[in-house]
Amino acid sequence: MSGEVLILLMFVGMIVGIFMGAPIAFVLGTLSIVFGLIGWGPDSFQMFVIRIWGVMQNFVLVAIPLFVFMGFVLEKAGLAEDLYDSMEALIGRRVRGGLAIGTIAFSTIIATCTGIVATAVVTAGVLSLPSMFKKGYNKELAMGSVAAGGTLGILIPPSIMLIFYAAESGMSAGKLFLAAFGPGFLLSAIYMTYIGIICTVRPQLAPAPAEGVGAVSFREYLRLFKGIIPVLGLILCVLGVIILGIATPTEAAGTGALGSLIVAAAHRRLNWRLVWDSALRTMENVGMMGLIISGAVSFASVFLGLGGEDIVMDVIDALGLGPIGVVAFALIIVFFLGMLIDWVGILYICLPLFLSLVEVMEINPLWFALLICVMLQTAWLTPPFGFSLFFLRSIVPPEITFGSIIRSCLPFVGLQILGIILLIIFPKIIVWLPSLVYK
Repeated sequence: MSGEVLILLMFVGMIVGIFMGAPIAFVLGTLSIVFGLIGWGPDSFQMFVIRIWGVMQNFVLVAIPLFVFMGFVLEKAGLAEDLYDSMEALIGRRVRGGLAIGTIAFSTIIATCTGIVATAVVTAGVLSLPSMFKKGYNKELAMGSVAAGGTLGILIPPSIMLIFYAAESGMSAGKLFLAAFGPGFLLSAIYMTYIGIICTVRPQLAPAPAEGVGAVSFREYLRLFKGIIPVLGLILCVLGVIILGIATPTEAAGTGALGSLIVAAAHRRLNWRLVWDSALRTMENVGMMGLIISGAVSFASVFLGLGGEDIVMDVIDALGLGPIGVVAFALIIVFFLGMLIDWVGILYICLPLFLSLVEVMEINPLWFALLICVMLQTAWLTPPFGFSLFFLRSIVPPEITFGSIIRSCLPFVGLQILGIILLIIFPKIIVWLPSLVYK
């Protein structure tokens, strides 16, 4: 059987397995074993062991459980409640759609604290949705703002997705972190601008600003700074030592994990239960990622070993795609895969092929990396398997249908695509900040 036929059957098997509801790690792992045996026989198992062992030896990945632990500690320390209450006082009562805009601003800050989409979506949803529903906000606008704001957690540093990308590509984590700030804050601004415009054009979507609201009091400013300063100070220190080359991502992540415990203690919320729960949830999340990585790297090894890279190169040559065409081709692949599988699987399946394309077409690897990472954000919001859709389902009232949740996210998927178009047209949004620091 030819390699082309085997590769086609692999992808058909992946899609069938996913739609049957099987965990993606086991789908990829099973397909790897079956087609590895067909292609090379028992020798394929040695290849799987070597590839997985190579991932395990990449010490950059040690930063991931430490950053995840830091995020869970900050979440469980209850700092988010004070921060959201301050956002509601500063923005929510003063402009039409202010609570939804404040939710995006709140989620942007939470994104810099946790780097975990599930934490950002659930935290923002639990705090903001009851208030928005009670005050008469359109339910789909409210849910969409929570889901879209929460997805920023996977992009804005310290992002575990960028750590994965750095580990697999060999790129500097510091450069990726710096490059991600522009796209992350751009998307946040686009979301807030959209909410402000749509609530002005269609005032029935959100209540009018509260009457008689005075100037922001000193107490409200103090509460805001009390919630923001310690957390942002911790994050800036962690990112600063990585960006300036003072510490490796792993060392900085360890410092951040310790710093999160100190911040929790300073707010008198540190206890053994918090540490235990944060450690347990870290193990659950990282363990799941490990299974997906094992399946994905095995799948990618079989795909490349059967000549998948040569097939893709032949297709690109036949289509006559230039650099922009290759970028568009890669983004389209990521978009459609994002509807089906987790971003971890997408990176480990596609990145070896994408890195070859970047080298051959002489594309700026930093610019390309952030375009891919921004497109991976859409994977959280696109049906049928967008994880943010299921996170929302777990916290909204039971009378809200899953179809309504999907409709709430679709406008923000469009806004993410708009953000990618702007990043393609204006690449300096990505490369400007790294160029200042890394001369």
